Amino acid sequence: MATRQTTGFVQSLLRLVGLDWRVPDFSTLCRRQKTLNVAIPYRGGTGPLNLLIDSTGSKAEGEGEWNARKHGGAKRRIWRKVHIGIDEDTLEVRAVEVTGRNIGDAPILPDLLAQIPSDEDIGSVTADGAYDTRKCHEAIAARCAAAIIPPRKNAKPWKPTSPGAIARNEALRSSKYLGRAIWRRWSGYHRRRRVESKMNCIKLLGQSLMARDFDRQVAELQVRIAVLNGYTALGVPITVAVG
Repeated sequence: MATRQTTGFVQSLLRLVGLDWRVPDFSTLCRRQKTLNVAIPYRGGTGPLNLLIDSTGSKAEGEGEWNARKHGGAKRRIWRKVHIGIDEDTLEVRAVEVTGRNIGDAPILPDLLAQIPSDEDIGSVTADGAYDTRKCHEAIAARCAAAIIPPRKNAKPWKPTSPGAIARNEALRSSKYLGRAIWRRWSGYHRRRRVESKMNCIKLLGQSLMARDFDRQVAELQVRIAVLNGYTALGVPITVAVG
């Protein structure tokens, strides 16, 4: 909801429960949102962290998809890219970065890894082929983690001058020897579908952003993810194969 609507909604809730608490004005909320430092809660798993990484877009300004296709929409359409990394076991978001739409996926991966405490073991990092770059592989190797990233179709071996390049060359040889389909099953790359499902959950909290300033948009997305982690902590369904 917009800030004015949020203020009125909270006032109505307080009246229903019989409290005479004061609700901050919408202008106060808007002003403080710019410097809000959101701590995203998480439970954490028992073993090494298996991080699943992906990105999606969130509309910040402009017409919706249907209106843009039907009537052309306004020329001013602004999107923000949300980059997240989730824990494979708990399905909680452990790292998040918000950028403009002109920023690629690969340059953000080291920033996501930097949000994981340095004393926490990372077992693997799973991402799609857009992250098949030297910078990404070196950042993953620096955390002593396994990179589960499919090499691109026209990929060539790199000079084995660093741990990241050596690990990537091994993945390239394995995918060529086994075939891309078998390599995906063998490496566990299919687990990345869980982060795609988490992206859908983030969109269910709102297809567009209410804030218009970039700093406030970052805070708004962080609040959404903190709420989503709270929902996840309440319990997730357990799927069991039958038959």
